[in-house]
This record gives sequence, C-alpha cells and structure tokens, in this order.
Amino acid sequence: MQISAVREAIAEAARAVVLPDGLAKLTCTSYVPDSVIAPHFFVAEYEQDFDKAMARGLDELTFTTRVLVARPDDQFAQRTLDAMLSGSGPASLKQTIELARGAPGEYALGGLAHDLHVMRVQGYRWYEHAGSTYVGAELMIKVIGEGNA
Repeated sequence: MQISAVREAIAEAARAVVLPDGLAKLTCTSYVPDSVIAPHFFVAEYEQDFDKAMARGLDELTFTTRVLVARPDDQFAQRTLDAMLSGSGPASLKQTIELARGAPGEYALGGLAHDLHVMRVQGYRWYEHAGSTYVGAELMIKVIGEGNA
C-alpha cells in the first residue's frame, strides 16, 4: 500500500460528513496540519505490521486520526463531537468513512486497500493545537492491503 495515497483517501472519505445545520463544513487533511479551521479531521500517526500473509501478501496499518471542534460553548462543542463520534447518522465519521469500503467484492479506498474498519474512539478530551484549545477525540482506523503494492 502507498501510505500517502491511503491517508488522502481516508481524509477524502471523511469530507462527506454532514454536520448539523448552522455548523461549518468539516475540514479534513491527510496529515497533521500546522493550524486547523474547526471543526477539523486529520490523519495523524500510524502503525504498520508487515507480512501478515506470505510473500508480502498483506500488510495491516492502524491509523490514529483526530477530530477537533472549537469550543464557543463547552456543551455545544461536546454535542457536536458526540454526533461525529456516533456509530451512525449523517454526522457519523465511522459510518461515513466506512462507505469507502466499497461494495462487496470491491477494494476499499478506491482500490488502494483490501478493506478498512473504524475500530474505536479514544482520547476524548481537550486538545491544544497551534496555541488554541479544542475538544476532540481520536478514531482508530485499521486498513489492510497488499504489502507489495
């Protein structure tokens, strides 16, 4: 798998989130940005396990992604974040990103990987980024695909 292409495909998938009325559109980047325009989703660190199948047949990557929400009002910001972290609904990052799995029998992320799965949410807390404070969380995304591609 080509890591940069996978990062961009994850960010592109997240761009389809539909936030509640009155909120700015979710901005998304494939790398950790210098500064954010909230609400913002980005692909951060990753871990890679090589050779999950013989002859470089399969690699497994676990991406740590983050979503940050500005806090004009603490409760409103947390409600917005909760909607994005829900397992379903138009604002659900899990549901939206997993649409990039493709139809049964198709490769995920436009052919870049065999499959992907948004596994869990962690780190729900206040984050400082570029001198500003946001409420945010991490979503862990597993991506599997050919190791020799």
